[in-house]
Amino acid sequence: MSDHKKERGIRDLYAEDPERADWLVFGRVPDQGRRGFLKGAGLAAMAAAVGASIPFARHLPAGLIPAALADTTTDFAILGKEGLIVRNDRPINLETPPTLLDADVTPIKHFFVRNNGLLPEPVADPDAWSFTIDGEVENPLTLSVADLKRDFENITIQAQLECGGNGRAGYNPPARGNQWALGAVGNGEWTGVRLAEVLNKAGLKPSAVYTGHYGADPHLSQDPNKPSISRGVPIAKAMNPYTMLVWGMNGEPLPYLNGGPLRVLAPGWPGSCSQKWLTRIWVRDRIHDGPGMTGMSYRMPRHRVAPGTKVPTSEMEIMQSMPVKSVITFPDTNVKVSASRPLEVRGHAWAGDRDVKEVYVSIDYGASWQRANLAAPANKYAWQRFSAAVQFPDSGYFEIWARAVDDAGISQPMVVPGWNPRGYLNNSCHRIAVVAA
Repeated sequence: MSDHKKERGIRDLYAEDPERADWLVFGRVPDQGRRGFLKGAGLAAMAAAVGASIPFARHLPAGLIPAALADTTTDFAILGKEGLIVRNDRPINLETPPTLLDADVTPIKHFFVRNNGLLPEPVADPDAWSFTIDGEVENPLTLSVADLKRDFENITIQAQLECGGNGRAGYNPPARGNQWALGAVGNGEWTGVRLAEVLNKAGLKPSAVYTGHYGADPHLSQDPNKPSISRGVPIAKAMNPYTMLVWGMNGEPLPYLNGGPLRVLAPGWPGSCSQKWLTRIWVRDRIHDGPGMTGMSYRMPRHRVAPGTKVPTSEMEIMQSMPVKSVITFPDTNVKVSASRPLEVRGHAWAGDRDVKEVYVSIDYGASWQRANLAAPANKYAWQRFSAAVQFPDSGYFEIWARAVDDAGISQPMVVPGWNPRGYLNNSCHRIAVVAA
């Protein structure tokens, strides 16, 4: 398969290769030659998609789109999600179009989905979900969600969560992985407890330097001995008061597709640090070396390289804080507007561990910039709304560009930044097209 993936909806996928589409969308694997037999995570994914259990799943032919999906007016439908783009080189990876990111708190139905493996089995009682903390701690713990709710201070914060590969589609030559455009990001309202308080209860040893996170999502091969992904963070980030264990999102239980019943939230860092379906935190005396931590995974070249360069793994370093970035959420691109009156432009900006200081917009390809109004964040790590009224000098084709600057004075580049082998951290300016008449 080519490393450069195009967007395709469910009908396109099934028209080309229906059995492979089953695997891409649902993680279905035929059981010992019994064609079309659904089991495990594949069945869970399809049940989530249609919104109910499937009693006769064993009779469902491979490559047959369930009627609940085939008859929808949109190209792909899945329970609890709406209007998202299917990215098809992993099971159920969904991207949010920019206009659906306009709300200050991203609705659950519009929040992107990023998976590295298959979906785990749903659970009947989320409060009974449990995880362990072990390794470099004085008192290894096994705690349930109910224990967290009862024994620790419950907090709610807003925080943006972004895939490290958001913007990968902008790199040339194309980089390996999901070809995210702009929408592998969202700003949720998260409820849970501070990870620091849980680690303090376990009693960190002086030797503790890193966490290793594990989840219940099966590996794509379905080998039970292979984690689909296991990343972690330095102890300093784990002890940050905004790093959390969360069971709630936007006032509701944490959705299954977004890691429910329990996930890590390490805001401002690549979303892969925020393990979904959390089952274990292994406190390490060294940098964690699980899948997704070594080689090229979530790493950047230490030095700038020319596009297409083969970078030795010894020259790669782990990604941490995400860069300053912004997205225009209104208006949509390719709209027709009036040249005789000002046009409202709005969106959001964020900056990893930093805050956004300023946002500018341009209608003349960056020759001049107009400072936008910038709202304060709801709290640290929440994205910030910007808005501006732009006036076009005449009728014709225009592009509106947005550029954010963080509190260290670092600005978004107007073009795609330095190339890297996996297409991470593209924070180039977002631009939209308008025709003024």
